[in-house]
Amino acid sequence: MRAPDKDSDFYEAYLEEIAAAEKTNSKKKLASDNSDQTNGPALKSHSAWGPLDSLPGNPMMWILIISELMVFGLLLGGYCIKFLETPDIFINSQAQLNRLIGGLNTLILITSGLFAALATETSKSQKTFLPRLCLSITAALGLLFLILKIYEYSEKAAVGISIETNSFYTLFYLMTGFHAAHVIFGLFLLGLVSFYNRYENIQTACAFWHMVDLIWLILYPILYLVR
Repeated sequence: MRAPDKDSDFYEAYLEEIAAAEKTNSKKKLASDNSDQTNGPALKSHSAWGPLDSLPGNPMMWILIISELMVFGLLLGGYCIKFLETPDIFINSQAQLNRLIGGLNTLILITSGLFAALATETSKSQKTFLPRLCLSITAALGLLFLILKIYEYSEKAAVGISIETNSFYTLFYLMTGFHAAHVIFGLFLLGLVSFYNRYENIQTACAFWHMVDLIWLILYPILYLVR
């Protein structure tokens, strides 16, 4: 576009138009720079964990969950090998387990998982009462699970059964005891996020709790039911 002569009536309007255009371009560039500075590090941080970023909660928790599942997988693999080596010992020992307590504990953990999911869902509303209520119910059910597990252990101790009785009970106490330790740690997490009850915190703790549920749903049929 050719600039008008300085003596022209349109020259002043032309200068104002040029100034307005430069001001608009300057604002756009500034907004773009701010956006890059704000979103750039966040995007880099968000993509640092790869596929774990798409999972609910903190990616560090999922690293812990995956590693714990691998440990339980090794224990179950060892159980299967020993079962094939001494099937009679395993079948006879399984018959001595209290299936009723094992079944009740399964229902308890399934129900606790439901309330953990409700705690996650209600925390989206930024309210504190319902998430804390659901977390409290989840924790109470977890405590009930531990009480029944201690009662089951005491039953076995009363008849002289211990971790050294045979290979079945060695693996039984190792797997159920290791699982109980995870229940205790899960209760600690639930108590922690009931105070620091941001949505991501509750997601993270409940993801761990669902892992606890999942492991028991695998242990119960293998230890108590499968012959």
